[in-house]
Amino acid sequence: QVQLVESGGGLVQPGGSLRLSCAASGFTFSGYAMRWYRQVPGKEREVVAHISRTGGSTNYADSVKGRFTISRDNAKSTVYLQMNNLNPEDTAVYYCNVNRGYVDYWGQGTQVTVSS
Repeated sequence: QVQLVESGGGLVQPGGSLRLSCAASGFTFSGYAMRWYRQVPGKEREVVAHISRTGGSTNYADSVKGRFTISRDNAKSTVYLQMNNLNPEDTAVYYCNVNRGYVDYWGQGTQVTVSS
């Protein structure tokens, strides 16, 4: 079955950096685009970044453009989110996502807290 396991979250000061990882299993990773989402309590989950199957194409939410970088290693079935110059508005639970057969699969999420 599809499994997505996020890691790398934590507490960081404003201006700091974190690198999130999402290890995927249960499907042919290289055959699917991947996304990172985030959610704040009381708000809808929002897409942060998208990467194509090969990694040749990426897209970002306007709020993170120039600060976040999504990448993938198909040999390791892992997608990453490098987050730089973090600010308190980036505080959220971050989830990786794959849409496979019109079904969305999610990991358990990893908490990112940006605070001094």
